[in-house]
Amino acid sequence: MIAVEKVLYTARATAHGGRDGHTASDDGKLDVTVAPPKEMGGNGEGTNPEQLFAAGFASCFHSALKVVGRRAKQPVDGSTVTAAVGIGPINGGAGYGLEVALEVSLPGVERAVAEDLVAKAHEVCPYSNATRGNIKVDLVVA
Repeated sequence: MIAVEKVLYTARATAHGGRDGHTASDDGKLDVTVAPPKEMGGNGEGTNPEQLFAAGFASCFHSALKVVGRRAKQPVDGSTVTAAVGIGPINGGAGYGLEVALEVSLPGVERAVAEDLVAKAHEVCPYSNATRGNIKVDLVVA
C-alpha cells in the first residue's frame, strides 16, 4: 500500500442515484448528470463514471509528463494524452473491472526519449500509482 506523506488537497464529490443519477463536487465546480452508456443499457444522455475517470487520468498523466519533461529538459509543448477506459465483467461475471490505455503524443521528441518520458511519468502520476497492480494500464506512444 502506498501511504501519502502529507495530503496537499482533498477533492470531495457526492453521488446520488449511482450510475443513473447525479454527481457534484462540494465546491460546485463539478455538477453532472450521470447515466450509463447505451452499450450498457442506458440512454447515454449523461456522462458516465468511466468518462470521468478517463478525463482525470489523462489530465493527471499529462501533468506528470510535463514534470518529467522539465526535469529531463525535454520539450513537451504540444503533447497530448488520451485515456481510454474500458469496463467489463471479471471473475466469470461475478463483478466488473476496468482497464486503461493511455495514448501519449509527443510531437518533435525522438521515439526512445518519448518512451522514457512516458515510463517516468507513469512512476510520477498519482493515478498510475493508485492503479498499479490493480488494473491493466497500457502505455502507447503515438
